[in-house]
Amino acid sequence: MEYRKLGSSGVQVSAFSLGSWLTFGKQITDEVAEELMITAYENGVNFFDNAEIYARGQSEIVMGRILKNLNWDRSSYLVSSKVFFGLGNAGPNQRGLSRKHVVEGCHAALNRLQVDYIDLFFCHRPDKATPIEETVWTMHNLIQQGKILYWGTSEWDASEIMEAHLIAKQNHLIGPVMEQPEYNMFRREKLEKDFLHLFKHHGLGTTIWSPLASGVLSGKYLDGFPENTRLGMEGLDWLKNRALANDRIEKARKIKKIADQLNVSMVKLSLAWCLKNPNVSTVILGASKTSQLTENFEALDVVALLTPDVMDAIDAVLDNKPVLPEF
Repeated sequence: MEYRKLGSSGVQVSAFSLGSWLTFGKQITDEVAEELMITAYENGVNFFDNAEIYARGQSEIVMGRILKNLNWDRSSYLVSSKVFFGLGNAGPNQRGLSRKHVVEGCHAALNRLQVDYIDLFFCHRPDKATPIEETVWTMHNLIQQGKILYWGTSEWDASEIMEAHLIAKQNHLIGPVMEQPEYNMFRREKLEKDFLHLFKHHGLGTTIWSPLASGVLSGKYLDGFPENTRLGMEGLDWLKNRALANDRIEKARKIKKIADQLNVSMVKLSLAWCLKNPNVSTVILGASKTSQLTENFEALDVVALLTPDVMDAIDAVLDNKPVLPEF
């Protein structure tokens, strides 16, 4: 396993990490979840990603039970939670980034995960109804209290992250260390354009999600829609419609041809492409089988195959490389 610094912080994360969205407490049994965590850990994974809203809290409960059962050295792994959506309740203070919900959300996550502190705590979405200053102060205080170690954002715009950094600097507070954006061959704008200033001047780390574009870049949807896939789960029509857009399927077919020429699977090529970006701290993997995980880890060996010519060939297929401003 390769380890990378989380931005400019001192903590190191494994190049691949294990996520629990749509799987833990929902798609797979607790026994399979434990097998996945053991497989990941034994292969060098040290970061396990979670959120309060995943399976409405059940995902964290499952992960917490597993962590307690396995009794790994606490210094050997990182665990995250994210706050914003709550457990899906409709009360006005049961979601968002107010001091009330962030503090209560942190305490609830600590209980579900059965840990004394959360390593990485994310603001799961920006909250237009709460001043960013209130959220920055709250996160700083949670760090001072030892309840979280690092805080960051997920799916925030560059301007929102920048505002958080400015507020932190003005008030001598601890600012956000990491962002969790979607990043894959079809979603490139933030990492390859919007965040460049943050990478250069603020040392932003990234824990990217959906590296396979909800499975499209795994090749499973090239010949139709198979049964028992994540996109077929109830409530994910929005994701299914976006992921299976016709232009994506056609591009995926051409990407597979490039993978075939390199004699690697489409999955490994797509994951290696994400790892190729030096601003990616860790790639979050989702899996329902241990065999999926072990194949994914082999993508580390494929990065070396992505020569400039191969990257150019991929860009020619995608036709979506962000255009950078001229200075």
